[in-house]
Amino acid sequence: MSQRQLAMVMDLNKCIGCQTCTVSCKTQWTNRNGREYMYWNNVETYPGEGYPKKWQELGGGFDEAGDLKAGVVPSLQGEYGVPWDYNHDELASGAEFKPHVDPKWGPNWDEDEGAGDFPNDNYFFYIPRICNHCTNPGCLSACPRDAIFKRDQDGVVLVDLDRCQGYRYCIAGCPYKKIYFNPRISKSEKCILCFPRIEKGLPPACAQQCVGRIRFVGFLDDEEGQVYKLVKKFKVALPLRPDYGTESNVYYVPPTEAPPKFDASGKIIEGSTRIPPEVLEKLFGKEVHEAARTLRAEMKKRKETGESELMDLLIAYKHEDMFRLDNNYYAEYAKSKGLPAIKPVDERYLSGKYTSKMKFFAKGAHA
Repeated sequence: MSQRQLAMVMDLNKCIGCQTCTVSCKTQWTNRNGREYMYWNNVETYPGEGYPKKWQELGGGFDEAGDLKAGVVPSLQGEYGVPWDYNHDELASGAEFKPHVDPKWGPNWDEDEGAGDFPNDNYFFYIPRICNHCTNPGCLSACPRDAIFKRDQDGVVLVDLDRCQGYRYCIAGCPYKKIYFNPRISKSEKCILCFPRIEKGLPPACAQQCVGRIRFVGFLDDEEGQVYKLVKKFKVALPLRPDYGTESNVYYVPPTEAPPKFDASGKIIEGSTRIPPEVLEKLFGKEVHEAARTLRAEMKKRKETGESELMDLLIAYKHEDMFRLDNNYYAEYAKSKGLPAIKPVDERYLSGKYTSKMKFFAKGAHA
């Protein structure tokens, strides 16, 4: 159990599926060296099969007795899909524009498809997903090497690459399938919540770049913070699939507003809602109904009186107000533990210990 727990809240009512968060994470962490197929952050359309394909059906997590449930490791050819590129260099010579492999699946393969009959009752919404940095991580429990740990200072879940032997039990144990195997180094890798940025008082890249301002970041015990108020005070932010038993620390404000349905003659069905309540209950648990009532009541209050603390929080007038981070906290923590001063980047990534030198930069390769 860590001393404090850093958490993120995402307001799904504001997510427009632009994938800016995905790109910011991809370009910073996973666009090279065996990580090409990894998406530490991705934005899925729901209903949809997600990434990896049908991840909700691949097992892992804990049963009601607290025992780890069996899970499977997704395959690159099946559930992830082999990353592909196009033959841009051959187009000038008249070649047909085509991918270098036959694509079968990939992130956002079913983007914006959703469910229902257009335009009468179809619907979809977006779910951005990162590692949930769970309080009771399935990946940690599954690892026989004790290579996965929660940081004491903020509860961020990391992989010790020196201890990891690439067994991949962690992937099977994670019900969210947010830990990946790097075939280049034979190690497991995952979202690190941009801890080098966090330690300097900066939000994770995905949150910083979010144009919809849907992501709040802060400590769960900070009673003045937005994360605390959304999760614990107003109780409108809920974990994804709480039935997995991992006690996720990424929370979601569920989608509450959608256009009404139309009948066969094209007339509005008054009082109808496009997103089935049972769909939201499956994703966020029974608490989703009370959360939706609170959100609608506060919207009504704001409309009638012009005042609502909850609506002000969710509107997020200033982007910097969405992040309650303190680099001094990390500096003082390191000092109290007698640890070296915080460095800008984790040494293992800085030194490239497990990464082969790129041939373009090898001595004499460009001569």
